[in-house]
Amino acid sequence: MPQVTRADVLAFRVRAHQLDRTAGTLADTAVLDLGVQDTGADAARWALAVRGVDDVPAGALALVWTLRGAPHVYRRTDLPGVAAATAPFSEADAAKRVFDAAKPLRDAGIPVLTALDTVAAAMRAVVTAPTVKGEMSRQLSARLEAPHLRYCRPCDAVHVHEQPFRLAALRAGLELQPDTSPPVLQPVPGLTPAPEVPAHLDVVRGYLRLHGPATPQQVAAYLDAPVADVRAHWPADAVEVEVDGERRWLLAADVDRLGGGPARATRLLMPFDPWLQTRDRTLLVPDPARAKDLWRVLGRPGAVLVDGEVAGTWRPRKAGRRLSVEVDPWRALPTGALEEQAERLAAVRGTALAGIAVGG
Repeated sequence: MPQVTRADVLAFRVRAHQLDRTAGTLADTAVLDLGVQDTGADAARWALAVRGVDDVPAGALALVWTLRGAPHVYRRTDLPGVAAATAPFSEADAAKRVFDAAKPLRDAGIPVLTALDTVAAAMRAVVTAPTVKGEMSRQLSARLEAPHLRYCRPCDAVHVHEQPFRLAALRAGLELQPDTSPPVLQPVPGLTPAPEVPAHLDVVRGYLRLHGPATPQQVAAYLDAPVADVRAHWPADAVEVEVDGERRWLLAADVDRLGGGPARATRLLMPFDPWLQTRDRTLLVPDPARAKDLWRVLGRPGAVLVDGEVAGTWRPRKAGRRLSVEVDPWRALPTGALEEQAERLAAVRGTALAGIAVGG
């Protein structure tokens, strides 16, 4: 069994995530296979920019609710495969993914997979043109039976359970309009799930390719799926490696990419960048206090990535047409590379850089 170190894994992931490159295209950007979570201002756009993708043709990307019910960006041409790849593996998987919505369905004798299809059919009937989420929810509440609904105290209204709502949207052939708040959903003409999952969109393989070496438990946590389902879909070409004494797995084709020294790059990563979505956070940030700050539940900062190590956190501050970047360093940082990243972020956001403030 190959034995690798934490440093080997970090270098592998920088290269797998293509954070060490300066130019790329949508077609060759690996993180788009697993989806880029678009949570926060310009989150997906910046995640692509730090991977060398600045030119995104209009309409080339689609924004849909998929894994963990979060909004993710994919290549539009991949949507049929994405719909198949991100669907629950089984009834048990569907029940786990919808959280507390599973119990009323189970009590009513309705399988969760059936419920998702029911909600999707109602969505297709409601959304024939761009529709605001609230209006869509109101109409769905009038069409669906009680087991699909819940009372929302803040709204003082009855809504569809949130996770079935989100997970059924792509099933219904709907996408999200970018940069809308509240969300606006619209039909994708002719969209139906692919009959088979394309290999490059397989979510278990995708996690191993980007976040490996990993365990079935880590993949399951990323997908919100039962470990048993992940094991049932475990790739036949996954091989065992030992990471600092722990047994993990990696795709056989990627084993030779381990090692080779650190991947030299400095990047400002958004709080929900794909790099930070790994489920072995202690490997990325061994210090518990720093990890707690980086992955806080509310108001997360971004991460300053230097040569594979998280070397600090950062936050953008905008005043009018000017953007400043506040950095909390965990060690000495490369000033020139930070300035380059901040300038690029300002350009992506259509502002001028006011400066970088580095804490003591």
